[in-house]
Amino acid sequence: MLRQALRRFGQKLVHRPPLKEPVAEDDPQRRLSTLDLVALGVGRTVSVGVYVLAGEVVSNQAGPSIVICFLVAGLSSVLSGLCYAEITARVPLSGSSYLYTYVTIGELWAFITGWNLIFFLVADTANVTRAWILAFANLLGNQISQTLRERILLYVPQVLAEYLVFFVVDLVLLLMELQTLNHSQFFLITKVITLVKLLVLHFVIISGFIKGDLHNWTLTEDDYITAGLNDTSSLSPLGSGGFVPFGFEGILHGAATCFYTFIGFHNIFERVEEAQNPQHSVPMGIVISLFICLLVYFGVSSALTLMVPYYKLQPGSILPEAFLHIGWASAYYVVAFGFLCSLSSSLLGSMLPIHQLIHKMAKDGLLFPVLARIETGTYAPIVATVIFSITAPVMAVFFGLTDLVNFRSLGSLLAYSLVALCVLILRYQPQRRNEENEAEVQEENGPAAERLTLQGLLFPGSSTPTPLSGQVVYICSSLLALLLTLLCLVLAQWPVLLSGDPVWISVVVVLLMLMTGITGVIWRQPQSSSPLYFKVPALPLVPLLSIFMNVYLMMQMTAGTWARFGVSTLIGLAIYFSYGIKHSVEGVGMANST
Repeated sequence: MLRQALRRFGQKLVHRPPLKEPVAEDDPQRRLSTLDLVALGVGRTVSVGVYVLAGEVVSNQAGPSIVICFLVAGLSSVLSGLCYAEITARVPLSGSSYLYTYVTIGELWAFITGWNLIFFLVADTANVTRAWILAFANLLGNQISQTLRERILLYVPQVLAEYLVFFVVDLVLLLMELQTLNHSQFFLITKVITLVKLLVLHFVIISGFIKGDLHNWTLTEDDYITAGLNDTSSLSPLGSGGFVPFGFEGILHGAATCFYTFIGFHNIFERVEEAQNPQHSVPMGIVISLFICLLVYFGVSSALTLMVPYYKLQPGSILPEAFLHIGWASAYYVVAFGFLCSLSSSLLGSMLPIHQLIHKMAKDGLLFPVLARIETGTYAPIVATVIFSITAPVMAVFFGLTDLVNFRSLGSLLAYSLVALCVLILRYQPQRRNEENEAEVQEENGPAAERLTLQGLLFPGSSTPTPLSGQVVYICSSLLALLLTLLCLVLAQWPVLLSGDPVWISVVVVLLMLMTGITGVIWRQPQSSSPLYFKVPALPLVPLLSIFMNVYLMMQMTAGTWARFGVSTLIGLAIYFSYGIKHSVEGVGMANST
């Protein structure tokens, strides 16, 4: 009896819903071309990071080597983009990593992904809000905070006077979200704003190569002494000079932070059901938008560090301030105005993914139904909008920009790793019928007739996936994800490895041998022959490399970031096991059928 109860409980945790039929190819709502999707991806990706984050990373993490940070973060994002491209071709439904995890790994991981993604999206909103205020205050000469201190400090505590502007802006955002909810009419505006942003950033790049000085990439201690910044033999606050002043560790930390600048392409796969020929346009939109963003970031970071010595950039500095250093005051206002317009467009769209995700999870029964209540004739959940529009400015008040960026980056890295794992699993699974229950499919195919042997593990008798081979890949992929995490934990202690400690080196060798063996087992299993417009090349190596890079960047996050992630996850698990697992639509349906 206890065994059966535990078995049913375990089945609930890993239960996967059947795929629903996608919107028909000739449906009128499919109106987005590849160009529309590229504009959405670039417009959402090129936002806060390129304007604000560069100063944070350059000043105390990477210096001029920020260009390498962007290349590493971009490579990781491209690998993740390839995985997203295949999974959207295989599952042509509008959604997020929550949906893809749900139909591949199961309900528990889907809830963890979706719940944390909500918090990460709220942190993203707080980031945009904080950056909007920073840009607006700089444009007006920091008069906002000064006026608030002078006029309001007599009546409210100093903290509220300092951050009251966050609540004001978020209140405006809330009102705009409640009144302007039909986002389909903004595609033309999105294209125009994206074009303006790219033109402004190209102006920055050209200016950097005109006014730049290669000497800023080879600074020495004499340059600091000449500038009056350092009269001792210690350069600790400024690094060691040169192109990589903060060493290899600084590049790793900088790459983890810079990853935030590439996470906006999720807007593309959230519009799959509105895309014309999604099997073609969605993969092309993801890859092209990421490639454009990588080129822009590489050019902007190069121009910034060539124009201004990295030690003159302070945390909180924004990109337009570089033009004050070279004496182009008029250009400062032009770039700052473009920055403000860019962030304003981001504010209008930052809450939409939260709306969609909360609505989907509440409809699936994993969140409280009150969060799915929508305004008549619209798609926006009113209660959810109010709650999370209050949460966003609270997070902006109590956490700094870098804290919010790292929190958001951690969530995206986790979600991208799960999607790469989903691609690895799905490629080796037998065809699933939409109208059938998974257990019924397995019974019809007769898994009882299959027996797992060593010979069958390395030399499968079937050229097409079977339930047994699919289960082998599922287990092996899970083991690989665990081993990759352990390997990244060990490699994070790379100074100890470089010292030649035999214990740590032995651990790395054992982990690599185990991973090689398990990867070989997966490679020997038959792959699905379902025709797809796009498939990730070099399976299983590309998804595994994506997982490795993502997890290794996650290991560069601070303890505070992991603590915030742990708290949000614990809150989510409490909600899931007290409410979600009992009211899950799929779980209830499975129990009724049983």
